[in-house]
Amino acid sequence: MRIEDFKTRLRDSIVVADGATGSMLYEALGPQRCFEEANLSAPEAVFRIHQAYIAAGAQLIKTNTFGANRHKLSPHGLGESTTRINQAGVKVAREAREAAAREVLIAGSIGPLGSARQVTPLPAAEVSGIFREQATALEERGADLFLLETFGDADELLLAIEAIRSFSRLPIIAEMTFSEENRTFGGLRPRDVWEKVREKDVQAIGANCTVGPQLLLGVIEEYSGLGSIPLSAMPNVGFPKRVGDRITYPKSSPEYFAQFAREAAALGVRVLGGCCGTTPDHIRAIAEAVAGIQPGAAPQSLSLRAEPRTDTHPIPARDPESGIWRRIKNGEFVVSVEIDPPKGISCERVFEQVARLVDSGKVHSIDINSGTLARVGMDALVLAGALEARGVETIPHLTTRDLNIIGLQAMLLGAWSVGGVRNILAITGDPPSLGDHPETSGVYEVDSIGLVKILARLNQGMDWAGKTLGGATNFTIGVAVNPVADDLDYEIARFRQKIEAGAHLAMTQPLFDPEQWHAFEKRLGGKCPIPVIAGVWPLTSYKQALRLSNEVPGIVIPDEVLKALESAGTAARERGFAIARRVLDWARTEVAGAYLIAPFKRYEEILEIFN
Repeated sequence: MRIEDFKTRLRDSIVVADGATGSMLYEALGPQRCFEEANLSAPEAVFRIHQAYIAAGAQLIKTNTFGANRHKLSPHGLGESTTRINQAGVKVAREAREAAAREVLIAGSIGPLGSARQVTPLPAAEVSGIFREQATALEERGADLFLLETFGDADELLLAIEAIRSFSRLPIIAEMTFSEENRTFGGLRPRDVWEKVREKDVQAIGANCTVGPQLLLGVIEEYSGLGSIPLSAMPNVGFPKRVGDRITYPKSSPEYFAQFAREAAALGVRVLGGCCGTTPDHIRAIAEAVAGIQPGAAPQSLSLRAEPRTDTHPIPARDPESGIWRRIKNGEFVVSVEIDPPKGISCERVFEQVARLVDSGKVHSIDINSGTLARVGMDALVLAGALEARGVETIPHLTTRDLNIIGLQAMLLGAWSVGGVRNILAITGDPPSLGDHPETSGVYEVDSIGLVKILARLNQGMDWAGKTLGGATNFTIGVAVNPVADDLDYEIARFRQKIEAGAHLAMTQPLFDPEQWHAFEKRLGGKCPIPVIAGVWPLTSYKQALRLSNEVPGIVIPDEVLKALESAGTAARERGFAIARRVLDWARTEVAGAYLIAPFKRYEEILEIFN
């Protein structure tokens, strides 16, 4: 379809789009690994859904390709089927159109790459290539236009637009998704999105998904006074909930959607449809409501629109408030001792050992492992809260293996507000296959870089979706760095990303020779830009050192140290502590602190390192 023809269509009429293909497929087929795969495995189900929407009055149907990009398909083993799935989606839509009694437009649906891309960015060229591959497949099979929908990141939307415009002159509808506070994932308001998109040769700008009709009207109202580009609106039916193994939506009435359609049309919306949970009944109500409305009619008062929250300004970055951070800023050398949470239900032994460490006057904090080697133990954040209540400063490790983005934020908010935790070490975590539950699967919705971004956002008083928290955390954000990684270029690239994401300090893998750090800094190109707490591990035998060096990921013990322990014989423990003391003495002169790893979890013995 030519851009000019589409512009004329929008100038002279309101185009009614269809509703939710995904949730309709869920009802028809039940849970699937990937609903876009139904274009190949169950095309008749997709066809019937298109037909139902056309019969309800839809003049534009979306292809079942929202998540059919290589980035999203690859985890399902479908990356090499990207073109086939997209072209099959257009084919089914065309067959439904050919069976219709009137003209129907086919919009090639393209969605974002997902939250994983936002927390662990891909190179812009790679993102553009992914979008271009999908868009090319859609256009080649006969899509009339492109619908970019449910984008939460404006920069990603721009990349998608530019990828399409690099080869195509089909019309583009560009929709972003907003929270109930009228903000995008990145904290942008509709007017901010408008400024970014308006010069990018799109034929309609709008919003879809996330919120229901009332709140979406607030977004559209803000858009409506900004310019002459036609608007689109496709709200959810409401908030979903899980019942058993099914996702259900509220029974929002068709009459409710008809009222929304009239008010949206009065605000200048020219493409009206639905998103998650909307059915042919909702689309029929929209089509009937706007049938006699002429574009350009005088706006009416809005009875349906809900007022968005306005207290959504991010809190500016500020210095963390933890005791560890204050000591570092004051030039003090900080010392922490690493502990493992108990494997059972009793904390008394841990409390006793930690009390001895802190009472020594040599130890400033306790850092707490989280599921090391993917083995079950008490939650590190919960144990940290118990220790904080006893006046002990902690640095709990938080892994992204076990929780999704929602769960991570929930745990962090509780740790801050209830547990009194002020420091976090963000780590990705060992895979379940390494531990005692190899049959389970890890979440890994984000990695450690993504977790740093989540923490930084909470420190600004915003959650991951851009919603205000009514206050802000102020965590000291720690990250892990391995100066002796096999692939140092990769390690350094990720370390820089962690710093850019908002890390305040770094904790190294255990070091057994200062030269391990010096070599890393040389590859880094100079002094580390954030404070460093070095790992120090007193080895107690040659066999222990040999096992650690050969069997534990991330541990590299120099040959000189291995030989020294071997030659020490029965005095290996004393030699191991002497080596650790030298590393600790070095750390006092070059880095901000050290964390100490006790032999075989006998935490009191670590105090011997100060003798």
